Amino acid sequence: MNFSASLKTLRHITHELRQSSPQGSLKDSLVLRYIFDQYHKFKTTEQQVCKAQEEVNFIANSYLCYLRSTRKRQEIHDQYHGRGERSVEETARLVGFKLPHDPK
Repeated sequence: MNFSASLKTLRHITHELRQSSPQGSLKDSLVLRYIFDQYHKFKTTEQQVCKAQEEVNFIANSYLCYLRSTRKRQEIHDQYHGRGERSVEETARLVGFKLPHDPK
């Protein structure tokens, strides 16, 4: 994996961490500091071929997938979690249906 792809993954991870952070700031985040330390530890130049670097990229992509999945799961849970009894119209709208009009 080249440097730009690795940097792109790191940016996505920081984006997901920022979204999951209650205050929205990662300035003093231990998690982010650990991730940066790991990136610096396994940094290689373009001339080097390092198996550990590929493993680190795989782990970073896996962690990014975990963060995204956790956020999306929470969004789905918040949207569909029961808020008590729903009307027929609300339930139909929730699943994407429209009720037929019944003119009287």
